[in-house]
Amino acid sequence: MSDGLAALSARVRSDLARIAHPTMPWLTPMIGPDGRPAIDVLIVGGGQSGLATAFALLRSRVSNILVLDKAEAGREGPWLTYARMPTLRSPKDFTGPDLDIPSLTYQSWHEAKLGAESWRDLDLIPREYWAGYLAWYREVLDLPVRNGSEVVDIAPAAGGLLQATVRSPDGETTIFARKIVLATGQEGMGDWSIPEPLRPLPPTRCAHSGAEIDFDALRGRRVAVIGAGASAFDNAAVVLEAGAARVDLLCRRAEIQLIQPYRWLTFRGFLRHFSELDDAWRWRFMRAVLELREGFPQHTYDRCARYAAFHLLEGAPVSAARETADGVVLQTARGEINADFVISATGISIDFAKRPELRRFASNIARWSDRYTPDASERNDRLGAFPYLADDYALCERVAGETPWISDIHVFAIASTMSFGASGSSINAMTTAVPKLVHGLTRGLFKADIEQHWAAFKAYDVKQATVRREAKGDCA
Repeated sequence: MSDGLAALSARVRSDLARIAHPTMPWLTPMIGPDGRPAIDVLIVGGGQSGLATAFALLRSRVSNILVLDKAEAGREGPWLTYARMPTLRSPKDFTGPDLDIPSLTYQSWHEAKLGAESWRDLDLIPREYWAGYLAWYREVLDLPVRNGSEVVDIAPAAGGLLQATVRSPDGETTIFARKIVLATGQEGMGDWSIPEPLRPLPPTRCAHSGAEIDFDALRGRRVAVIGAGASAFDNAAVVLEAGAARVDLLCRRAEIQLIQPYRWLTFRGFLRHFSELDDAWRWRFMRAVLELREGFPQHTYDRCARYAAFHLLEGAPVSAARETADGVVLQTARGEINADFVISATGISIDFAKRPELRRFASNIARWSDRYTPDASERNDRLGAFPYLADDYALCERVAGETPWISDIHVFAIASTMSFGASGSSINAMTTAVPKLVHGLTRGLFKADIEQHWAAFKAYDVKQATVRREAKGDCA
């Protein structure tokens, strides 16, 4: 670690020590069926959302926690895997995982590592730098993260606990926890979405943009990218930079989306209070946002447009696809498109049964379509499939009483969007979303233990002073 980062790390620890009040422990670990203390909060996902949640819990004196991630250390989240843009899209001065601790901001890390002049001259944050910042964040805060550990089942256990089955290279183990937070990112409540017309294509001809792709193997080839959001342009750019002979980006809309609605949402009132609106307003806002899809900045478009091999086709939804001896033929409203490989940058689909950790109770997770029926002009089946969450990000039951224990499973991922707006995976929303989540977690833990707290209060007998009472003699 450089001298600058070492000094910053010391400052972070000093700052946190200065604002540690109140420091009194307030949770007594429950004993699980295995005879060992159960985890108070188990966090599934060690990306930025999981790490920020762990930090906020530690600051709330919930220290009996554990973060699990199936990836190897340093490969959590998208930044060094399927994120294919050179830089983050958020302005460099947006804060997030720091949770309003100045010494813990990305700016502080960047200046300590590269100097104040480098920060001043910086336009947008390179994603590799952001990954480095998160690695330092995890280290300086000493967060309890276990890599190579995938949660493959969640079930109820005795004593009101949850039982998580965890798969690792050493086999399967069981962890008992009072609460579980699913900070599982983009596909955390389903899977990457491949449009129906593309599903007949084999993996050798078609992949989702969220998958690993051998871009070098596409040199000199014809590639079709389906979608017109930021990730579609990112993938098209990487293919072009790898030397593809031709790249067709197919947009089903008549015009590509140029507005980024999430920029408008980034103000305290919306971020903090959107989840408190009634269902009609929440549906109205998020339907408008999510149907617009994600816009992209000028430099993302320019990254592709500078190549003569790049072709943007608007108003070209794919209606059918077939493999031929020469590659792939896509049938579109603009005619046939020939390609050697197809990249589907088409986002996610919400399907609880596709997640192994949710499969046991997937059929009883309440969806928005179970709780709210919009006007016919505002209906959207895709958005209706999102989970309908309680005010603490907890899952709700479709049929009350069948799986009451799922109220201790909290979703802090892209799937929480319909209920909470920008939250979960969003850097921009963390400073309001993480405290809201942790408030709900600590509220649940406190209320569940209220009888113990009452007993502890009644038994409290620590004297603050010693009063000496002199014996009164006879004054006669």
